[in-house]
Amino acid sequence: MVTVKEIYDEINRIAPFSLQESYDNSGLLVGSEDKTVTKVLMALDITKDVAEEAVKSKCDLVISHHPVIFGGLKYLEPENPAVILAAGGVNAICMHTNFDSAEGGLNDILCKKLGLIPDEPLTRENGHPTGYICTLENEVMPTEMAKDIKNKLGNRVVRYIDTGKKMKRVAVCSGSGGSFLPAVIANKLDGYITGDVKHDVFIDAYNHGVCIFDAGHFYTESIFFDELADELTDKFPSLSITQAKSNKDIVSYEV
Repeated sequence: MVTVKEIYDEINRIAPFSLQESYDNSGLLVGSEDKTVTKVLMALDITKDVAEEAVKSKCDLVISHHPVIFGGLKYLEPENPAVILAAGGVNAICMHTNFDSAEGGLNDILCKKLGLIPDEPLTRENGHPTGYICTLENEVMPTEMAKDIKNKLGNRVVRYIDTGKKMKRVAVCSGSGGSFLPAVIANKLDGYITGDVKHDVFIDAYNHGVCIFDAGHFYTESIFFDELADELTDKFPSLSITQAKSNKDIVSYEV
């Protein structure tokens, strides 16, 4: 029999919770350590749909990247995903910035998915390595890179600055990495692959001749399932681990 605590401890080994940023809320956020687990559901975000799916499919535990409880709760409403999980007896472990910074974590998985080999960390956030600098095997044009990202991550849309120049050295940072553009510029990199790029960041990148790619928060982070599921299955062969059917990009696009 596998308990929530045993799974928590294994996740803590993979991505120590001590690595999480001060603003974060990673860890066991719903449930109890002593509960027995046979069925696990995984998702990037624990939305209302994911929480309801977990309850209906009789899952014991949901593992997500983004915390189901982030800020302080002052009022519990029935539609809150954490309330749905608790009422249905489902536990939740969330591994956010600790997984971003961990060796072999989300940025490593993103590089692997894109076929890139990390040279060194892009920067450090509160002492923890964040993102990577990678040297491409062959120089590529921005249009080629955009198509490659779209195909490998399954994006519906990739927004980018077409500098019209071949790229050799690029940075990678999963999720919302626009704030790290100064490190990209300081390292004189040709390109930067991240998500959630704001208009002013696009402008700064353009003015500095950096080809920045907005591959989306969802698509740069929803890629962790297979890697994490394999590690947990190796440790706990009796577990049934599946990706939530309701785990999806909730944003609609007219293209």
